[in-house]
Amino acid sequence: MKVGFLSTVLIGAAVATLAARAEAPAVDAAVAAAPVLDDRYPRVAAEFAGDVESFPDLVYSVLPGYRPLRLDLYKPKRSAASAAGFPLVVYIHGGGWQSGHTRHSGAFANWPAVLAKLSSKGYVVVSVEYRLSSEARFPAALQDVKTAIRWLRARSIDYSIDRAKAVVWGGSAGGQLAALAATSCGIEELAPKFTKDGKPDTTSVLAAQSDCVQGLVAWYGVFDFAAQPLANQRPESADSPVGKYLGCNPADCGPTAALASPITHVEARDPPALLIHGEIDKVVPAAQSKAFNAALRARNVPVELMIIPGVDHSFIGSSEGQTREASLAALSKTFAFIDATIGGKP
Repeated sequence: MKVGFLSTVLIGAAVATLAARAEAPAVDAAVAAAPVLDDRYPRVAAEFAGDVESFPDLVYSVLPGYRPLRLDLYKPKRSAASAAGFPLVVYIHGGGWQSGHTRHSGAFANWPAVLAKLSSKGYVVVSVEYRLSSEARFPAALQDVKTAIRWLRARSIDYSIDRAKAVVWGGSAGGQLAALAATSCGIEELAPKFTKDGKPDTTSVLAAQSDCVQGLVAWYGVFDFAAQPLANQRPESADSPVGKYLGCNPADCGPTAALASPITHVEARDPPALLIHGEIDKVVPAAQSKAFNAALRARNVPVELMIIPGVDHSFIGSSEGQTREASLAALSKTFAFIDATIGGKP
C-alpha cells in the first residue's frame, strides 16, 4: 500500500509529537519555580602562559533596563592556593567614562597577556566593565565596580579567592573609579543598591558582602573634579567627558563633583596606594596625582608617587622605545606594589 505525501507528513508529525511527549518529563524537570536569570551557557575557558586559565565574559550584574555587565577572570590553573584562596586584583579600564574595554590599556599590545602574567604570580585577576556615561550617570559606574567586588567575594569558593585581600587598579577614568572605590568604603551614598520586586533587598547575597579593598593602584587618574580634571576640556562644559559622567554642568554641580572626587573622602584608614603619572600628561594633568598624593600623606596613608619623565597620557613617549620603557617601568612598579601589599604566591 502506497503512502501519499500528506499521509507521510501527518505520520511524521504524529511521530514527532510522541517523541516530544517522551522528552517532556526531562524538560519539565529543568523548569524552575521562578524565572532564572543566571547565564547557563557552558563556561568557556582559555589558557595563558604561566599555567593560567581565564574565564571571559562572566556576567556579574543584570540590572533592569541595562545590558548585562561582564568581567574577564584570570586565575592560576594548578598552583595551590592557601586555605583562604588567592588574593584578588580588580582592574578598571579607562576611556573618559564613555568608552574603553576590559582587554585594552594604554600602549600595551596584549593586555590580557599582561593580566595573565600577574595572575601567574599567585592572584585571581579580573578586568571589569561598567556602565558608561551614555548609559547612566555617576555614581552608576562606581556602584558597578563595587558590585563586581562583592560578586567576586560571594563566589570566593568557586574561583579560589581570598576575600580578605583585594587591590583595585585602574587607568585614567578607571584610575578615578579605582581611587573612589578605595576611599569610599562604608559610604552609604556611594554603595550599590540591591532590590527585589522594586524594593530594597537587604537579604541579597551581594548586600552581605564588603566592597572595601586593601590596596589601590591608579595610573594617570582624576582625583579632584574641583581642580582641572582634564587638560584639554573646558571644565564648564556639560558636553565634556566630565560633564557627561557627572550628569551635570561641572561648574554648577559642586556637591556631585565633590562626591565623585576621591580626594574628598581621604581618611587615615584608607588602604596603601601607588600613583603613577606621566610628567607631561596633556589629558589628565600630573598635578592631579601630586595633589592626591599630598592629601593621602597628610592623613598618614601609605602612598608612593611615581612621576615618569617625558611621557604623556597612557605613558606615551616621543618614541616607541620611550613608550615601551615607561610602560614597562610602570608595570614593574605596579606588580611589586601588589606583591608587597597583598602578597601573591609565585
